[in-house]
Amino acid sequence: MANPLYDSLFGKHAGKSTPFLHLPDGSNITHEDFLAMAAQIAHVMTRIGLKPGDRVAAQVQKSPQALALYAACVQAGLVFLPLNTAYTVDELSYFIENSGASLIVCDAGSEPALAPIAEDLEARIKTLNGDGSGSLADQAMRMPTTFTTIDRSADDLAAFLYTSGTTGRSKGAMLTQGNLLSNAQTLVKEWRFTSDDVLLHALPIFHTHGLFVASNVTLAAGGCMIFLPKFDIEEVIARLPLATAMMGVPTFYTRLLDDDRFTRDLSAHMRLFVSGSAPLLAETHVQFEERTGHRILERYGMTETNMNTSNPYDGERRPGTVGFPLPGVEVKITNPESGKTLPDGEVGQIEVRGPNVFKGYWQMPEKTAAELRADGFFITGDLGKIDEDGYIHIVGRNKDLIISGGYNIYPKEIELVLDDQPGVLESAVIGVPHPDFGETVLGVVVPEKGGKPDLEEIQDAVKTSLARFKHPRKLILLDELPRNTMGKVQKNILRDKYQTMFTHP
Repeated sequence: MANPLYDSLFGKHAGKSTPFLHLPDGSNITHEDFLAMAAQIAHVMTRIGLKPGDRVAAQVQKSPQALALYAACVQAGLVFLPLNTAYTVDELSYFIENSGASLIVCDAGSEPALAPIAEDLEARIKTLNGDGSGSLADQAMRMPTTFTTIDRSADDLAAFLYTSGTTGRSKGAMLTQGNLLSNAQTLVKEWRFTSDDVLLHALPIFHTHGLFVASNVTLAAGGCMIFLPKFDIEEVIARLPLATAMMGVPTFYTRLLDDDRFTRDLSAHMRLFVSGSAPLLAETHVQFEERTGHRILERYGMTETNMNTSNPYDGERRPGTVGFPLPGVEVKITNPESGKTLPDGEVGQIEVRGPNVFKGYWQMPEKTAAELRADGFFITGDLGKIDEDGYIHIVGRNKDLIISGGYNIYPKEIELVLDDQPGVLESAVIGVPHPDFGETVLGVVVPEKGGKPDLEEIQDAVKTSLARFKHPRKLILLDELPRNTMGKVQKNILRDKYQTMFTHP
C-alpha cells in the first residue's frame, strides 16, 4: 500500500531544490526544505502518541509552518482539522470536543484559554505562531528531517471541515484522501497548471479554497506560490508581476479594480484569474475585462465537495454562471419535494455526484442520510438551473446560508446570540447585497413588550461571542417579523425590503 495524497502532492518533490514558497521578506523555501519541515512535525506528533486516524485541530496564522502541519498530518495518516483564526474560544470548544481531537495546535496567545479545554478532553496542546515560532516548532527542530510515510488508502480520511445548516450545531464534513486528490488532479488539467506556474496565494489556509484548491493544485502541478499572509493591496500589486495565476474571492478583485495602479500592463503576463467562494457580480466581470483584457474564471464548490463545476479555460466564460460540471462530476437539478430531475431551464435544487463528494458528516448518520443519497448524489442546498448551452446558474439557496467575503455564515448562530440579549423578544438575520463582500449580515431585532434594546450593547455582546466576519453590519428594530400563515418567518420579505441598504446609499 502507499499514501496516495502524500505521494501525489508532496512525496514526488523529494530532493527538489527548486523554490516552492516565495515569502514576503524575499526569502524562498524549496520543496526539499518544506518536506523536511513537514517530516519534523510528523515526528513530533507521532512521538507524543498520535496514531493514524487521530484528529489534529489547528487554529493558527498562515505561515509556511502551518502549511507544513497539513503536509505532516497527511504523511502521518492523521486527520487535519483547520479552524478559522477568527473563531472565539466558545466556538472552538465545540469543534475540538465534537471532533475528538487528540492534538490542538494554536497561537501562543490562545494557549491559556484553550488549555482547560484540552485538559478536559485529554488532548495535547502545542503552539505555532505566525512567525513560525512556538512549542511545536521548537520540538520539531530537534527531529529528523525524514519520516517514513504511513500507509493510507484513497478511502481513508484526510481532513475534517466544519460546515453548518441553518439550524442545529455545525457538522464535520469528512473528506478522504481520494476526495482531495481527485479534485486537485482534475483542476490541474482543467486550468492548465504546470510546474512553470507561480500562484499568487493571498487566501487563508483554514478554508477549502486556500488549502484544498490553491495549495493542492500548486503541489500537484509542481509549481510554486507567492505565499502572502493575507490580501494586502500593496503586496499584491508589488508581487503580481512575478506571478502567472491568482485565485481569490470577489473582494480581491473589487479591491484591485479600486486601485488605479492595477492596469492592463501590470497583469499582461498573467495566465489566469480564478474567483470563487461567493458570487462574482456581473459588473465586476465586465470592469475587470475592460481594465485588463482578462476574463475571470468563476467556479463553484462547497466544503463537502471541493470543486464541482468551472467555467472553461478555453471557451466562453459567462458572467453569472459557474460553467460546466468538472470531468467525473455529475450535476443535476431536481425538484426539492420529489427529488425528480427537472428539464433544463427549470430552477430546482442542485445535486452533485463524483469522486470529490465527501464521505458524510462526522457522527451524524441522520444528517448524512438526509443530504447524501444512497446513489451518491449530494443535495447541496443551492438552487440553480442549467441553460440551453449547458452552463449552470446558481440562483439562490434553499438554506439561509450567507456568504460574505467568501466565508459561510449561518443566521441561526447569530440569532441565538441576539435573542439572548436584554429586551429582545426575537430576531432574524439575513444576508443582503454588498458591493465589496457580495453579501453582508443584517440583523432585525424585535423588542419585548415595553422593552428598549440597546443596539450598541447588543453589538458589543455579539463581538465577544462570535468571530468578526459574523457580526451584523447593522441592526434594525422592528415591531414584529413578517410571518406566513403557519407562523414561519418570511425572510424573503426582509431581504426584499433591505436589499439595497448597502448598494444604494
